[in-house]
Amino acid sequence: MSEQPVCVVVGVGPGLGEALARAFAGSGWRVVLMARTASKLHALAEELGGVGVACDVMDNDAITAAFAAVRERLGPIHTLVWNVGSGVFGDLDKVGVDAMNLAWGTNALGLFVAAQAVVDDMRAAGEGNILVTGATASRRGKPFTTAFAAGKAAQRSLCQSLGRQLGPEGIHVALTIIDGMVLPGPERRGDRPVASFIAPVDAARTVLYLAQQPRSAWTFELEVRPHVEAW
Repeated sequence: MSEQPVCVVVGVGPGLGEALARAFAGSGWRVVLMARTASKLHALAEELGGVGVACDVMDNDAITAAFAAVRERLGPIHTLVWNVGSGVFGDLDKVGVDAMNLAWGTNALGLFVAAQAVVDDMRAAGEGNILVTGATASRRGKPFTTAFAAGKAAQRSLCQSLGRQLGPEGIHVALTIIDGMVLPGPERRGDRPVASFIAPVDAARTVLYLAQQPRSAWTFELEVRPHVEAW
């Protein structure tokens, strides 16, 4: 890995997104934080010595422009962390076309556009990572995940295609299946015990591990869940 490679974390907010940015920054990456509202990123970006960039992942042109801006400012992109995905839930009678479009756009189409935007840098370097936050819903749909499961299933299939194509080129594509709820913060925990949540910092360490795996033993799909989760 080159000295201080560039890592773009898409979907940075309180919780897992912030933890991912901190994990990569603490391990030597120059971190770019992307979210729809750049103003919400400034404090964290400054703390981590990184850059905050506004990007609406439902806008394909905005994705392309955002990555071009990163490349112009910091150079080639080594690692993409895609931590984006619609959380609209409901059955066929409660979700509409907008919810399905959001699930598809954030989980699959946006990732596709972002992968196209970074793959040339990774090919030129002969290495790189595309790391994606997935969900158990990608494996089975339930009535209340009508839109969400469809989007996550499309994302998982896309990752499989990318992994099979890009792996032989030295680019590691890995999907982390989040099986459980990520701890949103003490003030939003409600009545659930802490042990029933995934700690963001712990999940982020797992994703960081994927970025550092040797090529002879790459992982494509990895599950994380709290020890009390029923599965």
